[in-house]
Amino acid sequence: MGIFDKIGDLAKQHEDKIEEGIEKTGDFVDEKTGGKYAERVDQAQQAAKDQLDKLTGDKP
Repeated sequence: MGIFDKIGDLAKQHEDKIEEGIEKTGDFVDEKTGGKYAERVDQAQQAAKDQLDKLTGDKP
C-alpha cells in the first residue's frame, strides 16, 4: 500500500469533515473580502471538492 492509498483511505474516512472545512474556508474568505471574490472562491471550492472526489475514488 502506497502513501497515496493511505491518504485516500484517510480522506474517505473523513470526507464529510474535509468538505465542511472547504465550505468554512470559502465562507471565511468571502466574509473577509466582502464577497468581492465570491465567484473565484466558489471555483476554488469546487476544484478542491473535485480533487477530494478523485482522491477518495468518488470520481474517476
